[in-house]
Amino acid sequence: MSEPHAYLTTTEVADYLRLKERKVYDLVRQGQIPCSRVTGKLLFPRQQIDLWVLNHLEGDQAQRLSVPLVAAGSQDPLLEWAIRESGSDLAMLCQGSGDGVRRLLDGKAMLAGIHLLDASTQRYNEPSALGLSGMRDLLIVHWAKRRQGLLLPAGNPLSISGLNDLKRPGVRVAHRQSDAGAARLLHCLLQQAGIESSVINWAPHASLSEDDLALSIGQGEADVGLGVEAAAHRQHLGFVTLCDEPFDLIMQRRSYFEPSIQRLLAFAHQVRFAERATQLGGYDIAELGRIVHNA
Repeated sequence: MSEPHAYLTTTEVADYLRLKERKVYDLVRQGQIPCSRVTGKLLFPRQQIDLWVLNHLEGDQAQRLSVPLVAAGSQDPLLEWAIRESGSDLAMLCQGSGDGVRRLLDGKAMLAGIHLLDASTQRYNEPSALGLSGMRDLLIVHWAKRRQGLLLPAGNPLSISGLNDLKRPGVRVAHRQSDAGAARLLHCLLQQAGIESSVINWAPHASLSEDDLALSIGQGEADVGLGVEAAAHRQHLGFVTLCDEPFDLIMQRRSYFEPSIQRLLAFAHQVRFAERATQLGGYDIAELGRIVHNA
């Protein structure tokens, strides 16, 4: 059996939804149904049509509890820029992936960017591992694959080339708060390398964001730390690649159709966005927008 087409024509979506074609055109004109126009022809992404139907099963918009227009979770340079440039009206409150999960569960954020590795399964952003398995309308949307590595002062004065150099005497290692995605990743990488956390000379205070960690290295407060390549470029730091990781957006399914989220995702498919991702460095956006999980 052949796989169903990812995109439906107007006739196909009308049949799929058991509507008249004229009604489909009315919904398009009113901006109520997800679609794209390619060379003058309307195409309807099957995955988003399914989400649209489920969204309408959840009750009238006016009866829903309002969720603040807040993007929480991990700080990501590309997401941060896109939120501003897209006119999404989202406010940013980025204090780590773990904080973002809590704010989403508490109804204090519309979406959260996360990159949380489960050490036991070596899988990222698993709902059950995040305490989100009971969230019946959880949606996880892929944002980008990011390159993680060691951020170093320009010129790499201590000649740091890998994780083993972190245990050298006198090397000060910047770090993130314990529930941040970068802290989990670094802990896992050290375990895999057979390096005890106790032998490392950690900086006295945790950095609460990617930028804070990069600044601590740029200002000489630390000699090395784990972060994304884009953060290294923004602060003109050196970078040693360690691995790639998925960075995803979590939200309630109903939030996916809010104007703020739709503006952000539409902007992320523009040429200007792709150019910015290339400029920042360390991003693979080939699967941006793919639905990773739909409870």
